[in-house]
Amino acid sequence: MKALNLECCVIGMVSTNCYIVYRKERDENSEEGGLKPGVIIDPGDNAPYILNKCRELNVEPKAILLTHGHFDHILAAEDIRRTFHIPILASEREMELLEEPDMNLSSTYEESMSLTADRWLKDGETLELLGKKWSVIHTPGHTAGCLCYYIEDENLLFSGDTLFLESVGRTDLPTARPGEIIDSVVKKLFVLPDETKVYPGHGGSSTMGHEKQYNIIARHRGQRRP
Repeated sequence: MKALNLECCVIGMVSTNCYIVYRKERDENSEEGGLKPGVIIDPGDNAPYILNKCRELNVEPKAILLTHGHFDHILAAEDIRRTFHIPILASEREMELLEEPDMNLSSTYEESMSLTADRWLKDGETLELLGKKWSVIHTPGHTAGCLCYYIEDENLLFSGDTLFLESVGRTDLPTARPGEIIDSVVKKLFVLPDETKVYPGHGGSSTMGHEKQYNIIARHRGQRRP
C-alpha cells in the first residue's frame, strides 16, 4: 500500500508544477496536533497559495527540494523556508546559478533574486524523508545541476525540467548542454522500471515505460520498442 499522497500546484507565469508530497497518516507527535509531514518540491511562485494549500491538506512541510535553480522553480522558496523554518536542498552543482540573477533568469522575467540552499546534494545521495528513501539523481543538461528525486518504494520520480511527457527540457539557457541531457535521460532515467510514475516540472505526468517508447529522445535514438 502506498504511504504517500501528492498535490500538484500549477503556479507562476510559465505554469510550473510545484508538488506537495505528504504522508497519508498524521504525525501524532507533531506539536501542531497531528499534522501530516510533507515535502515541497519546486515552489516556483505564489507562496501564499502554496502555504494555504498546505493548511487545507493539514500538511506540515519538513523540507524544500529543488530540482534546479531557474526562477520559475524557486521564487517562493525563501518565504516558505522562513514560514516553516525548514531547509532548502539543492544540487552542489547549482550553487552559482541559484545565486546569480542573470543565470537563474529572474533578472529577465521577474525581480532579480538569489538563493542559497541549506544543504548541497551530491549525485547518488539517499535522503530519509517522510519515512521513505529518496534517491538523488544528478541529471545535467537543462542546467549543470539538475536533480531528479526517485522514491523506489512508491515508484515515483520527480523529474524537474529534465524529462517531460514525450519531451525534455530546453538546452539553450545558462549551463545547459544538449549532449548531457540526452545522456542523463538515457543512462540515468530510462534504466528505471517501466511502472515508475514521472512527475515533471511542467505539463502532465507520465510513466517511464511510456517515455522509453514515445519520448523524443527514444524516437530519435532508435530506442522505440515494437
